[in-house]
Amino acid sequence: MGKKKVAKKAGGEMDQGRKSRSLARTIKRKIASGRLYIQATYNNTKIVLTDNSGNVVTWSSTGALGFKGAKKGTPFAAAKAGELIGEKAAQIGVKEVNVIVKGVGSGRESAIRAFGSKGINIQKITDVTPVPFNGPRPPKPRRV
Repeated sequence: MGKKKVAKKAGGEMDQGRKSRSLARTIKRKIASGRLYIQATYNNTKIVLTDNSGNVVTWSSTGALGFKGAKKGTPFAAAKAGELIGEKAAQIGVKEVNVIVKGVGSGRESAIRAFGSKGINIQKITDVTPVPFNGPRPPKPRRV
């Protein structure tokens, strides 16, 4: 009788199953302050919440939420990842964070805004994007 046609969902939506599964994991530690690391590349946005010692408490990325392909690098996807980390941080009891941003992707600002919308105080935002001093070596002169 042939194969059944499976309707695929569009890649622009966040996978609700992955979001609920991510929020279901309970974290035993309670921390009051921490650091939020955001790495925004052209293709993805990764967000990591750590305590002040640097031990990872929770993390998320746009790819882990079900976004695929070019949609992972969008500000919308980064905002969804920021909201998810904000909800997790509220469960843990985080009151204030220092944000450290790295990379040149389009999800930098939207991830911070979405995280801050969950009622957590952002004390300081630091940009640690690496910038070359001299850059790469120039090409040799052309010989004709």
